Amino acid sequence: MCGIVGAVAKRDIVPVLIEGLKRLEYRGYDSCGVAVHLDGELRRTRSTSRVAELEAQIASETLGGYTGIAHTRWATHGVPATNNAHPHFSPDRNGRAHVALVHNGIIENHEELRAELQAAGYEFESQTDTEVIAHLLNHLYDGDLFAAMQQTVKRLQGAYAIAAFCRDEPHRVVGARHGSPLIVGVGENENFLASDAMALTGTTSNIIYLEDGDVVDLQIDRIWIVDVDGQPADRPVRSVVAHTTAADLGPYRHYMQKEIFEQPRAIGDTLLDVETVGPELFGAEGADVFGDIDSVLILACGTSYYAGLTSKYWIEAIAQVPVAVEIASEYRYRTSVPNPRTLVVTISQSGETADTLAALKHAQKQGMKQTLTICNVATSAMVRECKLAFLTRAGVEIGVASTKAFTTQLVGLFLLAMTLAKTKGRLPEEQEADLIRSLRHLPVAIQAVLALEPQIISWAEEFVRKEDALFLGRGMHYPIALEGALKLKEISYIHAEAYPAGELKHGPLALVTDQMPVITVAPQDALLKKLQSNMQEVRARGGQLYVFADAGSNIRSEPGVHVIRMPEHYGWLSPILHVVPMQLLAYHTACARGTDVDKPRNLAKSVTVE
Repeated sequence: MCGIVGAVAKRDIVPVLIEGLKRLEYRGYDSCGVAVHLDGELRRTRSTSRVAELEAQIASETLGGYTGIAHTRWATHGVPATNNAHPHFSPDRNGRAHVALVHNGIIENHEELRAELQAAGYEFESQTDTEVIAHLLNHLYDGDLFAAMQQTVKRLQGAYAIAAFCRDEPHRVVGARHGSPLIVGVGENENFLASDAMALTGTTSNIIYLEDGDVVDLQIDRIWIVDVDGQPADRPVRSVVAHTTAADLGPYRHYMQKEIFEQPRAIGDTLLDVETVGPELFGAEGADVFGDIDSVLILACGTSYYAGLTSKYWIEAIAQVPVAVEIASEYRYRTSVPNPRTLVVTISQSGETADTLAALKHAQKQGMKQTLTICNVATSAMVRECKLAFLTRAGVEIGVASTKAFTTQLVGLFLLAMTLAKTKGRLPEEQEADLIRSLRHLPVAIQAVLALEPQIISWAEEFVRKEDALFLGRGMHYPIALEGALKLKEISYIHAEAYPAGELKHGPLALVTDQMPVITVAPQDALLKKLQSNMQEVRARGGQLYVFADAGSNIRSEPGVHVIRMPEHYGWLSPILHVVPMQLLAYHTACARGTDVDKPRNLAKSVTVE
């Protein structure tokens, strides 16, 4: 979600701040800004346009300095507007800007703090919770910004990553984190703060990952960190090679299209070292953990939640282990029955999803200590928090709508199903070998699906004028229908819903007209006959069917029934193949409607607030 970059150096750091913001653009934002210490004063430039426009504005104002902070904001409190954009200033008694601050997260007690600060004489220029932190920090300042930050965070309730500097201490930036990622970049005669190591690519590869409750003091040649108790904290410096978001698009129009076509490579890389399955795939403690569990709880949000729903079918059928799948943002706000022998599995592309991290910690507090994450970022908070991890190798995913991260998550979850089955003595050697062969054939199978793009484009041209769509699936393909509907709505802005096909007659059939396309996932499996009956219900009401059918099925194109035939039926792994044409359908429909495919409105790539 929001992006933070901060620096203290012996050189003009504005180019570093701007480049950092550019590298964080993929996360989503609706305003941006930079503040620096210049000639004994605090100066800032803010914009509700893109970072490129902010850069041009800064150039025209000749803004520069040795100490500064920058931010991309995704609106929570207050509309996207310049006065709500970060950095926020807090003035001294003479009205001169004294403290500059940026913040990711949500402060839950901001209203009480706002009232207290207003009573103390502070005036607010924005509707944000962030300005409350700036004024509180200024109010508590007594000559030492680091000490003031330690006092400030004790008053805050909620999640935050904060970077700030003060007019009176020109070579110092302080930061704090709780529930929202913040890292330190270590340089020579310069040091940095950022919400993501990617922001510092090309500047430094030496990174310190702050932990919840940490407060950090950055000076030109010094880094000092204290923990939640105010005690000195020794956090290791790691060498991290972060990939730049400025990757060459090559022949592709958008990053989403490029990432769809990278899926064969991403899946191949994810399976690179997999010759057989076993607990060691998930970490050194895998054998102990898997041998001790009798159920699985999956926690995830959005696309990752649909990956979890798909894996429920696999794990229960192949491993015969009961599975519960929970929306992470809901799980910790209800009374549940903990089972210490449950394997808690989190799924997250970034490994920093705030709702999922909070749900994980809630499960741990309830006594469920056996934890595993399926994640795409080795250095993420989720990986550090869990006992076990399976790292997908999707590479950096820039498009907000997840594609290759989703399919590699499914691969990791299928390996989990196989491993649990093997641990429980329920995976015969011959079946294991057959499933490994099928996994290894996936990249070739997906290449054949991608070759269907011209046919899918012709469907997209029909969807341009539609405002509603239904997606249908049965069994383990119902979550794939959910994912197809999500993709269409988030990048084309067409209202789309997904249902188990058998649920049509229980209400959704009332919506069907000849103006509502009904997209159907129709694999050649045991439920196909049932699905065909549901399709006839649609045709009888004049609905238009768009069917992704497996090779060998007897579904034929006719008036009102449009069929694209998949190259082959793929058994248990069929969901991974069937999601790919739905990604392409959403992508080309969005292109035809002229939307901002890689940065859809109101959305962010990494959701680091609840």
